[in-house]
Amino acid sequence: MNESQSNSFLAEQPVGALMRKFSLPCILSLLVGALYNIVDQLFIANASYLGSYGNAANSVVDVLRFALARPNIALRAGEAVTAVRRQGRGFVIETESETIPADRVIIACGGAAGAKAGGVRDGYTLLQSLGHRRTALHPALVQLTTDPTYPRALKGVRADARVTLTRSRAILARSAGEVQFTEKGVSGPAIFEISRAASCGGEGQTVTLDLLRAHSAQDCLAFLQARRAAAPTLPCEEVLTGTVHNRVGKMLLRYAAVPGGRPLGDVTDQELKALVRAAKGFALPVRGTEGFESAQVTAGGIRTDEFDPATMRSLLVPGLYACGEVLDIDGDCGGYNLQWAWASGRAAGRACR
Repeated sequence: MNESQSNSFLAEQPVGALMRKFSLPCILSLLVGALYNIVDQLFIANASYLGSYGNAANSVVDVLRFALARPNIALRAGEAVTAVRRQGRGFVIETESETIPADRVIIACGGAAGAKAGGVRDGYTLLQSLGHRRTALHPALVQLTTDPTYPRALKGVRADARVTLTRSRAILARSAGEVQFTEKGVSGPAIFEISRAASCGGEGQTVTLDLLRAHSAQDCLAFLQARRAAAPTLPCEEVLTGTVHNRVGKMLLRYAAVPGGRPLGDVTDQELKALVRAAKGFALPVRGTEGFESAQVTAGGIRTDEFDPATMRSLLVPGLYACGEVLDIDGDCGGYNLQWAWASGRAAGRACR
């Protein structure tokens, strides 16, 4: 079929034949999509049929709690351990109300992050009392606090960005993805990814957002120039409408010191270049993080070279084990910290039986 025949194919075919030719694949595609939705609704989104807390964080707690409901297991909840001491070949565990003898002990107290949800430093204290050493602790997977001038005006707004953390000219960390502006700074998955470096990086840091990361500066400038030529009477404050969130666009104009009340036709090339620099390099001085109260994980902890990585057994104290966040191991977003907690806990539990 030559080009002219190809172009006239739809015009020459009977409507009935066209409908039979194209409708069947479309219908099949819709049916497949509908089937996926039905499966998702029945077996994932409405997983509550598995229990009253299905598809919720409490479900995990319930499964673990039920696993402990055995005749040979005694569960003492809500009773803080104040000390763990060696006694003979075993241990004595002291709580606020009793003393419990034990042959083996697993320290699985978590870390200092998320104090409101139960994060504590008890595990570090207990292990240090038995001779183990701890590295410095820093909040990680946490919001950054910055100069609030611009973020405060954008509170609650989400944006896609390439994120770069620097100190002087040194690049400390990079990431890309969703950023959320807060009252005091920036949050979101892309910020969490660099927050560990920010926590440990000292003073004088800057976080820079490329809010048009899919396009080069040259392409952005050409786009703005084309929009100016096509709509010279458009208010300048609308120049980025459709490319970024409206509030972000107006904030970038203010950041670039480009007045937004003029017609777009009056905006100079130099001002458009300044706007592109603002969008591609929106820099915020970092003041710190929201701290352990808001952090999802602790960076730092008990030194890992003092434990057997296969069994989580202490190399210093026979019969002592540790697992999870209390040790100096932390990961990025994506479930890595949960996986470490579960995997190390399983290894310790199987080894000390």
